[in-house]
Amino acid sequence: MDATVDELSAAYKEFVAAAVAVMEAREQSGGQKTAATDAALEAFKQRWELFRVSCDHAEELVESIRQRIGSECLVDEATGSSSSASAPASVALAAPGIKPISAVRLEQMSKAVRWLVIELQHGAGGPSAAGPGGGVSTPAAGAGGQHVHGGVESRFPEDGTQ
Repeated sequence: MDATVDELSAAYKEFVAAAVAVMEAREQSGGQKTAATDAALEAFKQRWELFRVSCDHAEELVESIRQRIGSECLVDEATGSSSSASAPASVALAAPGIKPISAVRLEQMSKAVRWLVIELQHGAGGPSAAGPGGGVSTPAAGAGGQHVHGGVESRFPEDGTQ
């Protein structure tokens, strides 16, 4: 993370220095277009692009960390191993009859949901996504035409026993 912050800081300083160089070149040329102003503008454009790339890297890092923290919180909530002292009581109040599941099981279910979302986003509306009679998938047919038993997809038989 420190390397990303250092990269962003250095790119910003170079970008500002290039902006100052453009202003100085314009001032020295009296506002006329010269080889010096063109060179300063070209350097400014390059520094701007480098700064944007550094910003993108920093944004990717922040998003990655945000997703990791979100995933860890989700696993903690699902498995009942929250580190907060008040969390177990609030979990018990929020869902008194739901038993915790294993982190591995949660990950498997999460991947299955992700794949279903991807299929739906890419317009998988063919026969595999159709419900009975070729129409739109119904809740009884399950997402993506999966067979559902008692509200639980057949891919997750052990969930029906909880």
